[in-house]
Amino acid sequence: MQQRKRKLIANNKKARHDYFILDTFEAGIVLTGTEIKSIRQGKVNLKESYVKISHGEAIIHGMHISPYDHGNIFNVDPLRDRKLLLHRKEILKIEQKMKEKGLTIVPLSLYINEDGRAKIEIALARGKKLYDKRDDIAKKDAARRMQRERRR
Repeated sequence: MQQRKRKLIANNKKARHDYFILDTFEAGIVLTGTEIKSIRQGKVNLKESYVKISHGEAIIHGMHISPYDHGNIFNVDPLRDRKLLLHRKEILKIEQKMKEKGLTIVPLSLYINEDGRAKIEIALARGKKLYDKRDDIAKKDAARRMQRERRR
């Protein structure tokens, strides 16, 4: 299978640090006004955002898209909730897994695909405990030390 071209706009590093990623999904975003222009400029923050499913729709909360610099009256609230575009089967699958295992949905990255459409990668995730985070940091540190030793 051929890898599609993507232009990465925003990455949520905190999500991979705070959660175990179990399953990922690609979703479109419903945007209004000049939001896509701000996204293309890279003025997006995913750090404090999360996704909830209500009434059969996936909605992202807390994603900050700064107002477009050269915008006009059509600029909207930067922190407004935005609907995500997923297939109904995907939404039902996510909703079922969340009820069973007590999982959460976090955004991992925002990118523009080869068609020029903004897409967001979301993940079903389970929160890490403090000792899990420390363990991950220790593993990364050990891997860095090994790389340094190989170079010498």
